[in-house]
Amino acid sequence: MAGKIQAPEKELRFTRAGQASVFWLSAAALAAAGITLLASSLYRHINPLVPHAAWALLPLALSAAMVRIASGMTRHAYLILTPLGIEIFPFIRPASGMKLILWQEIHAAEVNESITRITLHHDAAKTSGIHLSLHPIRRERRTLLAKAINGRLSTASTLDS
Repeated sequence: MAGKIQAPEKELRFTRAGQASVFWLSAAALAAAGITLLASSLYRHINPLVPHAAWALLPLALSAAMVRIASGMTRHAYLILTPLGIEIFPFIRPASGMKLILWQEIHAAEVNESITRITLHHDAAKTSGIHLSLHPIRRERRTLLAKAINGRLSTASTLDS
């Protein structure tokens, strides 16, 4: 049963879709450059200074790499809120670098005014914790994330009392 999510209805997944848009745009620009080079190479018999068609392979290969990165960012999670806690997946090697922060470890959460960073405090004095950038998440999903974390923390504090 490894790799299967046991209760997917009890978790919230936030992907890097906000960060992926840069890679999608880069892939489109590189593909356009490659197609332009390929199309212009048809006129080499008229003007020998036009680049050879092989030069189109470089931007097309880079475009394919950008599409692969962007699709991975769009599909795979950056943050997952589970009943156990918050799972954080880094950009490089997310499977091996995943970090789980249990709800019991979080004393309070703060979101800055522009909703671009969330701080999870581990103690009441707010001397230790973790800062998470919210830029990889789409702008309209950031408020949902902040509400979900604050709602979970307020529910946990009322259960403890």
